[in-house]
Amino acid sequence: MSDLARIVTENGDLIRILIISLFGFLLSIGLTPLCTSVLYKYKFWKQAKEETLYGSYATVFQKLHGEKHKRNIPTMAGILVWGTILIITLLFNLTRNQTYLPLFFMVAVGILGAIDDWFNIRGIGGVKGVRARHKFMWLFAIAAFGAWWFFAKLGMASIHIPAYGDIMMGWWYVPVFMFVILATTNAVNISDGLDGLSGGLLATAFTAYGVLAFLNGQISLAIFCGTAAGALVAYLWFNVYPARFFGGDTYALSMGATLGVVAMLIKSNVGMAVLPLIAFVPMVETLSVILQLGYRKLFHKKLFLIAPLHHHFEALGWPETKVTMRLWIIGAFMALLGVIVGIIGGGAN
Repeated sequence: MSDLARIVTENGDLIRILIISLFGFLLSIGLTPLCTSVLYKYKFWKQAKEETLYGSYATVFQKLHGEKHKRNIPTMAGILVWGTILIITLLFNLTRNQTYLPLFFMVAVGILGAIDDWFNIRGIGGVKGVRARHKFMWLFAIAAFGAWWFFAKLGMASIHIPAYGDIMMGWWYVPVFMFVILATTNAVNISDGLDGLSGGLLATAFTAYGVLAFLNGQISLAIFCGTAAGALVAYLWFNVYPARFFGGDTYALSMGATLGVVAMLIKSNVGMAVLPLIAFVPMVETLSVILQLGYRKLFHKKLFLIAPLHHHFEALGWPETKVTMRLWIIGAFMALLGVIVGIIGGGAN
């Protein structure tokens, strides 16, 4: 018997993780026809972005993706992803110290995203959706509650820096936690701009954190990550180019917030330290938007042809599929590096 076969045979937890992760994939695949029929029957069409953050007409975006949205592709399919994770976790993996908080964030932010998607479908609100300041206020409130819970109820008050050690934060842990959740949520939302892009990146990120959780003995958290990865791969099957449906904000916001919470739950607090590696591409995408806004304000011209960065590459002439797959490769490599740093730096006890 090979060493790998012996490990699998002797480790029931690993088998449980793999089985439930597979079940997450199969359940999501099985529910897809029902979800698709509802989305198409009731015409949950995504409304294309027509305005930039500056209020001008989104000329470059419309040139790149205007025709795609004329195909009437439904949105709000993200309910399929977090709904699958919710069902499986409630049935097989509900634990107070490892899955309550990820579930809370996933559902709470998922509902907020669903409202935003509904506004987009009906053409209500700001740029066809909940106004940015209102959405941020709700995200801020949810993040603040989670930060308080981590600090007051779980007693978490330190962060871990690989090769350095723990840094006691005290009350400063609360704003740090909130920053991580808000940054991750918005980063994933920003990267959700090409068919299959964020789905592949998220599946890789949750797999990476699942490995770290397993090596730390956080079996329920590892199962949760595996379930998320399974559901995301099933979603990705139908979301790759040309997309059958879009996840919408109920998908991107909920999965981003959940990823941030999972990072903060990893023992030794190393999960937060390696988050910029495991979520490297979404973080770079966010940075490109910040740089674009700052450069335009300072110099009154654009740094990139269009932000975020994946659209800039498209504007340079790269096909959508090439941009997606190359960013997947970068994301997978950096996630692997994050796992290695997490193990060496204290992520596996």
